[in-house]
Amino acid sequence: MSSQLPLASPDLDALRALLKARALDLPELLAGLWDGPWPAFVLDARGQVLLINARLQDLMGEVSLKGRRLLPSGKAQELRLVDDQGREHLLQAWVHPLDGGDLGLALLQDHSTELAARERADRMQSEIDQWLDLCPLPALMHDDQGLLLRFNGAFATLCRRLSPQMPISLHELPPEWRTLIAVPPPGPGEESQREALVAQAGGGRRWMRVRARRLSGPWSRPRTLVMLEDRSAEQDLELAQQQLQTLMDTAGVGLATFQQEAGWSRPGTGAPSSAPSSDAGNDNGPKPAPALQGVNRDMVEPESRAEYEKLQQALKQATPTVARYAVRHPEHGLRWLMTRVEIGQLASGQRTTSVLTVDITDHQQAQARNELLQQSLQLQTERERAVLDSVLVGIVTVGRHGIEWMNRSARRMFGGDLAEFAGQPISSVATEAPDHPFRQTQYLDELPEGQAETFECRVVARDGREFWVVGNAVVTGSGAGDGAGGSRQLTYALLDIERRRQAEAQSQQAQASLSRIIEAAPIAISLHDAKTLQVQQINQAAAALAGRPEEELLGASPEALFGTEQAETIRADMEFALQSSEVLQREYRLNVRGQARIWDARLLHLSGVNDASGDLEAEQLLLVASDVTQQRAQEAARLEAAIAQRELLVREVHHRIKNNLQGVAGLLQQIAARRPEVRTVINEAVGQVQAIAQVYGLQVGMSGPLRLRKVVEAVMGSVQRMFGREILVDIGGGMAEQSHRWGLPEAEAIPIALTLNELFTNALKHGGDASVHCELLFEPEQVQLRIVNQGHLPPGFDLAQVRGGVSGLGLVRALLPRRSALLDLTQDGDRVVCALSLWPPGVQLLEAL
Repeated sequence: MSSQLPLASPDLDALRALLKARALDLPELLAGLWDGPWPAFVLDARGQVLLINARLQDLMGEVSLKGRRLLPSGKAQELRLVDDQGREHLLQAWVHPLDGGDLGLALLQDHSTELAARERADRMQSEIDQWLDLCPLPALMHDDQGLLLRFNGAFATLCRRLSPQMPISLHELPPEWRTLIAVPPPGPGEESQREALVAQAGGGRRWMRVRARRLSGPWSRPRTLVMLEDRSAEQDLELAQQQLQTLMDTAGVGLATFQQEAGWSRPGTGAPSSAPSSDAGNDNGPKPAPALQGVNRDMVEPESRAEYEKLQQALKQATPTVARYAVRHPEHGLRWLMTRVEIGQLASGQRTTSVLTVDITDHQQAQARNELLQQSLQLQTERERAVLDSVLVGIVTVGRHGIEWMNRSARRMFGGDLAEFAGQPISSVATEAPDHPFRQTQYLDELPEGQAETFECRVVARDGREFWVVGNAVVTGSGAGDGAGGSRQLTYALLDIERRRQAEAQSQQAQASLSRIIEAAPIAISLHDAKTLQVQQINQAAAALAGRPEEELLGASPEALFGTEQAETIRADMEFALQSSEVLQREYRLNVRGQARIWDARLLHLSGVNDASGDLEAEQLLLVASDVTQQRAQEAARLEAAIAQRELLVREVHHRIKNNLQGVAGLLQQIAARRPEVRTVINEAVGQVQAIAQVYGLQVGMSGPLRLRKVVEAVMGSVQRMFGREILVDIGGGMAEQSHRWGLPEAEAIPIALTLNELFTNALKHGGDASVHCELLFEPEQVQLRIVNQGHLPPGFDLAQVRGGVSGLGLVRALLPRRSALLDLTQDGDRVVCALSLWPPGVQLLEAL
């Protein structure tokens, strides 16, 4: 091809002359293409351009060709031409050989705009990839469908921690992360933010911030750029500042730090202080906590001036120190303060001075109170003895020289006043037994401190009474541990056990009364050992339940008491009740003397308690049961009656609804007969009403899911009667013989019936006079309905593009459950095939009849 396009006249005369010179005619089609809107030129068999049209001349001017030669091939070829302005054009050329010669006609189409857009998109993609790689935060780009288009290494690392494999869509991320990242798309050039607390892969939760921006570019679908930022550290820092501020305010602590560039700052303020003042009121220190503010040099007590000056010197010279001083505050009065100055250095090398001031007034006052406490110890001892004097237990304090003190209960127990026993050994009230505990004088020297010696003995009072006491002896006194020369004392605590004997007698009497109540109770009661579950006690009603005497049932196992059939269940319930502190209620069906009886049982774990003698009783299980056979029979009868009445009412309602709907359909048909102009619309509504009526008609006499095959047959029969034509039906599939097992839930029955009515109506309406075939395929996993009729779908028909509405295929798309139904319309030669697939939960596989 020549390097220069000829500039001959591009009109039809020039083309006609060129063809004439080759003994060729000018066809009308060629003339139309030459004068058409497309750039074109004529070339010979060697690729030499012979003539160009006006459109190519207007586009390129005088141009030179670059690239490969063009030969008549009948296929599209790509040209890159530079016009006389130096602009490059991408042209698509189709070369068509002319009949009767070696010439060819090349038609061109300018793709320069597409080339520029492609280069711009490639450049933008490269820039985005480089920016994502440089970004240290997790970043990604997705479209409006949630498809991940780009992401950087930080986001890939995050995804590997969240899921075992890299996601390709936002929908594959964990729900919390998906909700966080899928922010509402902002407007073009705008930015939206969202913060949320999300779970980590290894446990714990993180506070994350998402920033999203809508990108504009040469893309078919909008794209959104998202960046994730972990804000947990900032949140923890803010929480730590709040906790520190609260701690300081609660404890009355002032804390401040001096930085050369920023001045004094306090935790929780977030900014340096512009007017610092020292804890003592000086201009060289930070602001103290609220309780310590307003302190100046004039408030310092004279005896604390030296400490205060030491503090000021340390602040000026930036040296560590601790100062303790007293101030007279106008609002808080006399306060003691302790200020600590510490010098530190940050990681950047910057020196800091931290000043901590603590109000130690309470500590100073505590020391004063300690002194007063020492003075009141003696008074407290007297008060303690006054308290001990009021208790019912006899308290006797014995020293090395005999009895030193007795409370009122001990004096009454021994039958005399303190003056009568003071200085005498406690053995003066002991019996003649040589091993009497009151005669064990070694207790005073050998009994370890804090250890009690427990005993039980008889006591002889001064008035001649003898009685038993239980008590213990412990070492007391400030000199305990000082040896024989110390002020060790023995304190005896004595309790008259005559009262305990009375309590034991009362307890035995109560136990006997309880046993008589249990024996005479009209309900079955038995006590079982917690470990073996053997019967320890049983009343007459429980023995009658077992059908044997009480003597034979004592020590019996649950198998012997209830029989082997129920023993396993009852034993498991008993063991469960022993692990719980609540009452366990169960019902058992037991065979008593050949009759089945229902017993309502209560099982309760009785924990071991100390009896009157102090011994721990064994744990037991209490079983209380009553015969509720008649009560349950009455309840069952009432329930059956209520169910029967409800089913009768439901059947009546369904029957009336069906009659009313058929009446509505009849009225609509009368209107259609009087108004021919709306007959088509009304007939369509009549079919839908009849379909609903058929569903309610099937529900008469039954409840629960409807049989799918009956619904299809009922709707098909209604449509056939309306059109007066027959629909041929075939039943097939792996479950053809069990087709009655497929059912429709009540919620799906009417939508499916309306859908079937619409599909059958369309098949008869648009199928002409040809027969309509319906095939029902019942498979173990799904049910498929195929309707075949004569007809043709519109060119380019797409069911997904049909808009939802109240009639036609729009109604079908609106009614079908998306999760369990699929409708497909295809063209098969001269026939239209409509396939409706249903699977659970839209349909259910019911139990065999």
